[in-house]
Amino acid sequence: MSSIQLIRHATLLLDFGGVSILVDPFLAPKDTYDPIIWTSNGIRNPMTELPFPAKDSCDNADIIPVTHTHNDHWDEAARQLIAKEKLLLGQPEDEAKFREQGFTNVHPIVDKYTTHGLIFQRTGGQHGTGEIALKMAPVSGFVISDGKRSVYIAGDTIWCSDVAEAIDKYHPDVVVLNTGGAQFDMGDPITMTAADVLQVAAASKASKIICVHMDTVNHCYVTRPLLRAAVGGDARILLPEDGETVAL
Repeated sequence: MSSIQLIRHATLLLDFGGVSILVDPFLAPKDTYDPIIWTSNGIRNPMTELPFPAKDSCDNADIIPVTHTHNDHWDEAARQLIAKEKLLLGQPEDEAKFREQGFTNVHPIVDKYTTHGLIFQRTGGQHGTGEIALKMAPVSGFVISDGKRSVYIAGDTIWCSDVAEAIDKYHPDVVVLNTGGAQFDMGDPITMTAADVLQVAAASKASKIICVHMDTVNHCYVTRPLLRAAVGGDARILLPEDGETVAL
């Protein structure tokens, strides 16, 4: 049975027809990193421990898609734990960085890439608004399909035309959203808030809308309880705990 397991934050382990896909590995122990820049609460990151040791997930992964290389999606711990010959997928702007880090099996996705019987199609996103969005760019998402069903991993984005277009173009069966309302001490949120999640729910006919990217990094202020209270009326919207698995 195919499934999505939330490891922590935006790190996911997909079993897609027997193919193991590790998305956005953020694998350091609790309190390894300084607080996110432009924040003032002083909380170190990650704020929680991994629910289980990361090495098995890294060793068993067939494909590792990385939506972008901000530290909470591709950290030093991941770079050390993941074998350099693993198949690494990402946006074209990150290819040189991956190769400089010693990874040898890097395939940037301009539009789409097919491997292991799966089609990976890259989507756009908007990581905030105004000048902050420009500083945070580029970011991507991925639609993963076996030709029968599809999962849209939106990546670090707010509700925007890129997300609306991806939903309209691909009609994903499952949508994964990076929520948490991440925000600096200035400017607007740079990941999805409850209002953004409701926009996605209104636009999509997906059977499941899985919300992740909460309760792990110090600039994510929309917690699971807050989001659950705001969107609790839609049974399609799921907020898995760290380590929890959702069937596709």
